[in-house]
This record gives sequence, structure tokens and C-alpha cells, in this order.
Amino acid sequence: MSASAGDRDPGVPVDNAKEENSGSINAGENSKHDSAIFSGNSEIKSRAVVKYSAAPPPTSYALLQEKTDLKLPPANWLRENPQLGSAGTTVLGSSSKSKPFSSFGMAYDFIDCIGDDVDVVSDSENIKKLLKIPYSKSHVSMAVHRVGRTLLLDELDIQELFMRSSQTGDWTWLKEFYQRLMDQKWQRKKKSKEHWYQKAILSKFLYYSINGDGAAEPVPDNLNEGEEERGAEEYSSSWPTTFTSTPSDTEESAAKQESVSVDSQFALGQVTSVPKEQNLLTLFNEGENSQGLRNDFVRNIMWTFEDIHMLVGSNMPIFGGGRYPAVSLKLRDNNKPINILTGIDYWLDNLMCNVPELVMCFHVNGIVQKYEMIKTEDIPHLENSTFSTRVVKDIAQNILSFLKSNCTKEGHTYWLFKASGSDIVKLYDLTTLCEEAEEEKCQNPFTLPVAVLLYKVASNLMLKARQNRKHYGTIRTLLLNCVKLLDLDRHPQIIASAHYMLSELFQLEEDGGESLRSSGSEDSYSDEDREVEEEDEELAEDSDENGAYSNCSSPQVDSKAVAVIRSVGELSVPEKYKSTHLIRPSCAFPASPDKEERCRHVLSYVLKGLKAVDSSLKKESDLPAADPNTPIPLKYEERNAVGGCAAEKGISPLLERVEPLQADLKHLTRSGMIPGSWQHHMKLQLFLKASKAYYVLSDAATNLLKYGRALRYIKLSLQCYDAYCSVSGTLHPQVLLFHSQCLSLCGDIQLMLAQNANNRAAYLEEYNYQTKEDQELLHSLHRESSCQAFNMATDLAMDPEYQLFVSCKCYEAAYELLISEALKENSSDQLAQVLKRLGNIRNEMGVYYMNQAAAVQTEKEAKKSVSLAEQEMWKKSFAFFEKGMKDFEAIGDSTNTALLLCNTGRLMRICAQAHCAVSEDQSRGEFSPEEALYYNKAIDYYLRAMRSLATRESHPAVWDSVNWELSTTYFTRATLLQDYAPLSRKAQEQIEREVTEAMMKSLKYCDLQTESARQPLYQYRAATIHHRLASMYHSCFRNQVGNEHLRKQHRSLAELHYSKAVSLFLSLKDAPCELLRTLLERVAFAEFTMAGQNSSTAKLKSLTGALEIMTETQHAFQLIEKELQEEQIQLSESDRADSAGSPDMVTSPTSGLDLQEVIKLIGVFEPSFSFLLLQVIKLMTTMKRKLSNKDEELLKTYKSVYSRLLRAEKNAPLLVCVQLYVELLQQLMPQTGDNKAPHS
Repeated sequence: MSASAGDRDPGVPVDNAKEENSGSINAGENSKHDSAIFSGNSEIKSRAVVKYSAAPPPTSYALLQEKTDLKLPPANWLRENPQLGSAGTTVLGSSSKSKPFSSFGMAYDFIDCIGDDVDVVSDSENIKKLLKIPYSKSHVSMAVHRVGRTLLLDELDIQELFMRSSQTGDWTWLKEFYQRLMDQKWQRKKKSKEHWYQKAILSKFLYYSINGDGAAEPVPDNLNEGEEERGAEEYSSSWPTTFTSTPSDTEESAAKQESVSVDSQFALGQVTSVPKEQNLLTLFNEGENSQGLRNDFVRNIMWTFEDIHMLVGSNMPIFGGGRYPAVSLKLRDNNKPINILTGIDYWLDNLMCNVPELVMCFHVNGIVQKYEMIKTEDIPHLENSTFSTRVVKDIAQNILSFLKSNCTKEGHTYWLFKASGSDIVKLYDLTTLCEEAEEEKCQNPFTLPVAVLLYKVASNLMLKARQNRKHYGTIRTLLLNCVKLLDLDRHPQIIASAHYMLSELFQLEEDGGESLRSSGSEDSYSDEDREVEEEDEELAEDSDENGAYSNCSSPQVDSKAVAVIRSVGELSVPEKYKSTHLIRPSCAFPASPDKEERCRHVLSYVLKGLKAVDSSLKKESDLPAADPNTPIPLKYEERNAVGGCAAEKGISPLLERVEPLQADLKHLTRSGMIPGSWQHHMKLQLFLKASKAYYVLSDAATNLLKYGRALRYIKLSLQCYDAYCSVSGTLHPQVLLFHSQCLSLCGDIQLMLAQNANNRAAYLEEYNYQTKEDQELLHSLHRESSCQAFNMATDLAMDPEYQLFVSCKCYEAAYELLISEALKENSSDQLAQVLKRLGNIRNEMGVYYMNQAAAVQTEKEAKKSVSLAEQEMWKKSFAFFEKGMKDFEAIGDSTNTALLLCNTGRLMRICAQAHCAVSEDQSRGEFSPEEALYYNKAIDYYLRAMRSLATRESHPAVWDSVNWELSTTYFTRATLLQDYAPLSRKAQEQIEREVTEAMMKSLKYCDLQTESARQPLYQYRAATIHHRLASMYHSCFRNQVGNEHLRKQHRSLAELHYSKAVSLFLSLKDAPCELLRTLLERVAFAEFTMAGQNSSTAKLKSLTGALEIMTETQHAFQLIEKELQEEQIQLSESDRADSAGSPDMVTSPTSGLDLQEVIKLIGVFEPSFSFLLLQVIKLMTTMKRKLSNKDEELLKTYKSVYSRLLRAEKNAPLLVCVQLYVELLQQLMPQTGDNKAPHS
């Protein structure tokens, strides 16, 4: 229940979830009563629940003495009495006259029930009048409004309406239409004296009944004399003003009402500046207390009559006493029998109020005769007033079905009319008639109450929609209908609020589709039958044909009527009319999985809301006029020296809007808004909503790699935020959190722009594009702010370094926001994300400066000293890497910490390369101490990276990368130390030890077991390391003199490493030259060991071993042969393509073979091969003992191979030579394969 209902004194709010009694109403308490009324064999179900009661607990009524004269007024007459409710202030007693907006007053108070739970909201008198239509000849005139499945019924007093139109000029079109309809000139009918006499008698009777003394007491003469006249005038006061006006001020009152601002009657309250979407307050201070819109009923009852749910207002006085705790009092003239209309009236009154008994007082000419007590269920069987309760039930169901089937358009005012004495009931759409009459919609006095009600129902559903989104389609339809009814100049506040709520329906945080999709069957306000699917017009506009009934085949007489009941007798026929019309054929929310489309909907509604707010501001004439068709340029500038310096200010511009403005809140804003006004609060909400929509658009564009568009959107988002800050006195933590998200996204976009420099032209075109909607929104923003606060962050620069700098500053500003006092407690998740981004951008900047330094180093001429520019870049790069590592360490990100340590190691290697010593002849000098220092630092960083990762399982890819870099660094250091030995500073032995140690460590980190893309590289490196170590020990063995033990050690190590190197090179298919070189060196090593031998047998054994090694070169030559053949095929194809004139087919040789290296190695191989063969032949032929048959065959083979080698053409093509070597080596294979030398 709303506040206004609870504030009514002495009313007591009712908790309708409490007890259930079988008794009658206790005022101020909740009472539920299910009653079954029997009529013959039929049963009528009725149940009433008191939602609110302003009456005190019922007291016993006073039994008046016989012969009491009711014409004499009691002493308490017309004095306010809570027992009689509103009947205590008028001579009319329990008035049958209802106020024109009484149903709206109830609807406002019980907004939860409207739209879905309740079928009808109305005064009990209107309900009774409708249900008596088939029995009564009197006229019926009611206004009907539809909100969802709820119908609001109000009496439409044509006489009062036309009296008002004669004074104000309104509704003249309806007056003319009515006269044509009735085919007569309209005349006001006056109430008879008898009518007022009966009203006065009833009023005095009720006052006697609560007074209890049973005697007439003197009353003031002036009151007694003017009672009836005053009563008559009160009853006929100008509609829809209050009932307390007098004849003399009727005209003045009507005029005054016209001049009152509607916004003062329905003042929108404070919109909270806290930007939580959950905190959607209803934007109305209850305006029902204005004329005719207050809920004045003594009690509001939820009455269920069969399957019809009605919210009913009743003023019937209820008394206690007798066998039942509640009875109703009625006064009857003993000379006039009770007729069926009176019986239905009494019966319905008691049903609605759960009163089980009726006490009837009979009088003759105002003199009390007797009392009679009648049970409610017996009323339908009274003499002369017998009626069927089942028929009344059928009438109720038929009337409801008729109205629901034809009153289909929300926001329209329908008129249910039956002329006096007529059997025809007609339904007109006054809104459509008004539009045809070309009169303003504001001339319909129902327009504003209906719009307010639609808005309130939508607001109420909005709160529920937070838990259940099936209401979204309903809310949208309600709000669109509300906006359609209102005039922007008169009701900008409701229109702005409605558009804000419409924008709230689109969930920007989530992906579209399911989150916004609603169930059509649950969402629509249809009745039982939901099979019909119709096209969804935006405002659920339905054609007039929907009013026609299938069982009414004859054409309608009145073309203006929406629908006609041809005879009131039809209403008594069970299920004559069935409600089959679907009020909202498709109420489902227009969900779209496309984020951009949803955001565009939001921005469209935000713009309309802002226009509504701006239209209400008085000072717009003081502002410079802006043409909404003129684009506001989103300029960009090339970064120059001045811009570069300006950017060094850091993050202070980005945090300028973080602190709330400390300006005096009494001062007007730039556009003339008063802080605290509804315009002020609404703009805050709309600016923030627009900012969020643009943020989502920017995020979506980023995901699509449209970085120019993304930067434009984030610029607009930050401009909206800037405008928000301009009018906001305080910044809520949630707003600051959102601001940090915007800055973070802006940093992402600038980083992406820096990394994708090739598409700058396309990005620039995207950035400068603007829609008309964006332009108009910007103009609205400029009414409050210059929107320049975040230009530094959102300008499109052409310099990658500056873009990286801006990106870094955005992340730093976001970080500063998140660690501020306001956000310290609720930003942990986002803080980790920002720290990760901050670490990443610092890594990017470190890599940028590192690459710049490497480029300078590559381009510069050979110098002895390192330039200052290089040193400055190293320092910048190192500083960014250090900060980035701290960021990642703060969030425990060991993987990224390892990557930054790895990059720092690479930086140290670049520094080492820069300190390479150069001799005077520009050749490479000795390995310098500075190089050694930086390589050692690099190794330290790589080892720290390995420790950070701990195990390979933590992140295999990063682990493998660090492992490779560490192995490479050790290998590079060892290679440089070996090739450019610092003999001027260190002894040969020390250098050899250091080289061996570094090589073995590099070998340790060569992962030969794990299958990966790097496995062949590891194999090649391991083979190279073994080859280099073997070469070093070979050299040591050759040069070592004196120390025989050391010579043997070097010899065995050399043989070991040569063996391992050959084994690894053999496993590779793309290193034939390396294999050949290693084998040739091994042959040379064997030859050198043979030189010191004197025995022929030993020499022959050594030579045979050397030849064995030589035959292993066959594999290398086979690989070389294959490469050369492939190259030859490619060349021949290229020649054919040239001759065919197809230059597109020309392909250059793709062989990776180094031909010069091959020729060089063949130059070593051929003489060495010849020498070995020659020496073997000599030794075997000069042996003293006779050779065995096997040895003879072997010798013969050696001679044959040697002979062919000597006769080979010296200038033969390389391929022919290689093929010869392969053939000769193949010839030697069987003979040398047994690994045995001939015996002497």
C-alpha cells in the first residue's frame, strides 16, 4: 500500500497476509471471508479481503423507539463521525454518487494489484449499477480505462461534464456528438424534491442510530433551514472539482483548476543520485490528494465474485450487535414494497463487505414503525424482490468479457453508455473520437491520471523486474503508452522519467539473447485464450474490428461505437460474451543479441529524456544556440614537441574529475538547473546511463578489432561522465568504479592502436564518423560541461610511443582510483585486473624502448663507446620492466613475472652486445669484461624467471621460452669467450675452463626429450656444443706438450664429444654441412694420432679407423645430393615458366644449402680421402707377410676407389662430384663395415 493510504487518519494499514476469519469485518484488521450463496441448486462463490479500513471497530447500533420522527434532525447531525466515514459530512448519507477519478485513487494506493491480479477497480456503486443493467431502465454512463488486464471504471456524469464545457469550452465535440446520438437537444435534468427528502431522512436515521438517545434534539436554525438546498448544491458541484464548492464559486473553482500546473498536482519526487539500478524509486510524491484523486473510501476491499477479482471502494456504514458481529442498516418506506433493484443493491452491498446480516428499519412518512433482521443469503428470496444469484453472476461475467474484449487500447478513454429507458448498451472510444475532432489530447481530463497510472504500474513492475525479467515487455508497453498520452511542454518530468526507465530495460552488462528474452505466455496480459498471434505494433494498437462478436452477425447501427450490446437481456444468458481478445498479442521484450543495437535503443531513450529535461529549463535562451545538425569535431593532432611535453603532466588531468565538486550547491548549473531539482537528478541518471551505453559500445567495437570506432565511443562515454561530474555534488563509489573501468578500457584501446599502426587510416576514418544521435547527445552534454577533461586520453595520436604513454597513464589513473579511500574496500577484483593491465603496458613500453635501442645499435656505425641515447633507452626500458614486475608480483602472477624477467634478461643481452669491443681495424676485439657482466646479469634474470615459474607444469610455453633463452645466453657467452678469447687478461687454461663450464650449462638446459617445435633447435645446439667442445679438446691435444696424462684426457674428451656431435647431427635432416665438417675434423684428429705411431700394424689400424669415419660422410653427401637435385628441378621449372611467358609462376630456389660452404668442405674432403686411401694401399702392399684372400679383395677395392677418385674430372658440376663421392663411399661400406684391419 502506498504512503498516502497509510497516512489517512484514523485509518489502519492492513497486513493482508494474516488471519482468515469466518466472521465479518473488523475495522482496521484484515478479514477474509469465503461465503457460498445458494440459489436453488446453484452456488455463488464470494470472497472479500479488506485491504484497508479507515473506520473504527463497529459499535452496536441504537434501536430507535417506535414512533421516532426521522424528519427531526438529531443533535449530532452532519457532525463528522468516523463510524459513518465520508457519510458524516454530507446530508447525502451513503452517497450513491462516486467521484470521477475514484478508481485511480484506489489504483495508486494498491499499485501492486494493477495490471495483472485484478480484473476491475471501481466504486461499489458503479459495480452495482452495472450488475443491475438488465433490470433497470435508468441510464448508465461510465468511463472505462484499461491497464493490462485491469479495467478501471468511473462514473462519467454527462450532465456535469456538459455544464463544465459550457463554462470552459472543453468537450464541445462530445456534447455535439451526444446530441446527435440522442437525437434531441441536451437539457440538464434536475433532481426532484422527493429525492432530496429521502436522502435527508436516511442521513438523519443513520445519525440517530449512532447517537442512541432516540429523541429529536434542537439544532441550529440556519442548519435546519438550508439543509436540503445545500445538499442539492453539494451534490451537483462542478465536475471534477471537490464536493465542498458552493454555487457562487463554481465558476471560479473551475477556472482555478485550469490554471493550476499539472506538475504541481503530480509533482515528481526526488530521483536518487545514487546510481544503483536497483534503487529505482517511484518518481511521484503522491498527487492523489489533489482534486478527485484521493482514495476517500472508508474501506478498500479485494472482492472475488466467482472468478472475477475486483478492488472495490465502499462507504457503507457497518454496525455491530445481534447474533453477528456486523450488520448493515437500511431504511425502508413501509408503504413501498422492496423491488428487485433494491434487493440486488442490498445483497451486493453485504457481499462486498462480508456483512452476514441486514437490519431493515421501516417507517411511514418519517415515523419509525419496526425493525426486521434478514440474513444476506435470504435477500434474493424476499417477497417482491426475488432474483437469481446465478443470473447476476452471468451478468457480471458477460459485462466483464464485453469490456475486456473491446477496451483493448491502453491509455484510451472508453465510454460505456446506456440511455435512460433503452435496452441498447454502447461502447465508444472517446480518445479516437477526440482525435477525429482535432482537439488536443490534454482536453480529456482522464489523460493525465491514466498516464500517471501507467507510469506507476511500470515503476512498480520495474522493481519486480529486477528478480524476474518476464515483466520487461509489459513495462515497455506501459511506458510507451504513457509517453504517447502526454504533452512534452506540460509534463516533461514524467516523460523524462519514462524514457529513463525505458533505457533501464536494456541490460548493458550482459550478452543479449536469453537475458532479455521474455516468455510471451507469461508476459502478455491476455485472458484465458492465448492462441492468437498478431503483429506487434509498437503501442499495441488494435483495429476496431476486434470489438465485433462472432455471435453478433448483424451490422452495427452506430458506426461510431466500438461495440454494442443490442439488448440488455443478452447479459443474462450464460457465457453470451466470451473474452477472446488478446490485449497484448506479443508483449515480449524486443531482445537483440546484438550489443550495438541494444545500446542504440538505450541512447535513443536517453536522448529523448534529456530533451524533455532541457525543454523544462527556463534559462536555455541564455545559452549560445547550437545547431544539432552541425557535427562537433572529434579532432586529432600529430604529436609534436609541445604536445609531447604537455603529455608529461601525467595522470592528473584524468583524475581531475575524481574529487566531487566543492562548489556551493545553491548555485545554478551551467544550464540554469537548480541542484536538487528533479531536472538535476534526472540528468545525473541519464548522463550516467549514456556513459555506460557508450562504454559497452566501445567494448564491443574493441572485441571486433574496430579500434578507431572503439576510441570514438570511449571518448563519448568519458564526455558523458564529464557532464555527470559537472552537475554532481558527490560521486558515489559505484560511479568511481565505473570511471576506473572506462579509463581501463581507454588504456586497452590506445594500446591496441599502438600495436596496429598499419591500419591508421582506417582507424582515423572510424574515429571521425558521427551519427546524428551522437551529435544531438553531445549538444545536450555541452549545456552542462565543456567535456574537455579527458581529451588527452581519447585523442587519436599518430605516434605509437605517445599512444603507449597515454595507455599507461589511463591504467595508472584507474589504479589510483581503485586504491583511493572511496573504493579501497570494494574494488579487489577490478584492482587485480588493472594491475595486470598496468604490468602488461609497462612490459609493452619496456619492450618498445628495448627494440628502439636494438635498432639504434644496428644502424649505428662501429664505435668504441655507447651513445647517451642508447643508455637513456636502456634506463627507460629497465625502469618499466621493474615496475611491471612489481605489478605482477602484487597480484601473485608468477607467469607474467617470469616473462618480464625474461625480457629484462634480453635487455641485458642487448646491453652486452652494445659493449662489444672493436679494434682499430674495425674487427671484433676480445670478449670484454662489460660483455661478461651483462651476460651474467642476463643469466641471473633468466634463473629468477625459472624460480618464479618453479615447475614446467605451471606454464609449459613460458617455461620452454625461458629455458631456451637461458640455454642461448650460456651458449652465446661460451661461443664469444671461445672465439674471441680474452688472452690479454686471462690464461688459456682459465678460458678453457670457463668455456667448458658455460657450454655444459647451456647443454643442461637443452631439452632433448620433450617433443616440441624447439626440439630440432635443441638437437642442433647440443650437436654444435659437442662439436665445439670436441674442437677445443682437439686443439688442446695438438698443442699440449709434456703432460702425457692431460693429453690422454683431452684425447678421450675429444673423441667423446666428436662421437656425440656426429650422433646428434645424424638425427637432423637439415645439417649436412655441419655433419660433414664434424666428420672431417674427426678424420683429421685420427690422422694426427696416427702421426706418432711407428708400428705398421698400428698405423694400418688407425688408417682403417679413419676410413671408417670417412665412410660416415656418405649420409651427409646423400643429403647434399638431395638438396642439389631439388634445386635443379626448381630451376628447370623456372626456365620453362620463363619460356612460356608466365612470370607469375617463376619461383626462386628455396634450398637452404650454403653452396660455398659445400665447395669448401669438398676441398678438404677430397685430398683427405685420397691421402687415406693412398696410405692404406702403401701399407698393405709393403707388408712382409702374404695377404689373405679377404685382404686381397679389400686392397683391390681400395685401389679401384682411389683410381676412380684420381680420374674424376676436376671441373665437373658439383652434383656430379657429390654423386661420385656417394658411389665411392658406398663401394667402401661392405669392406670397412666389419671394422677389422688386415693382419700382418
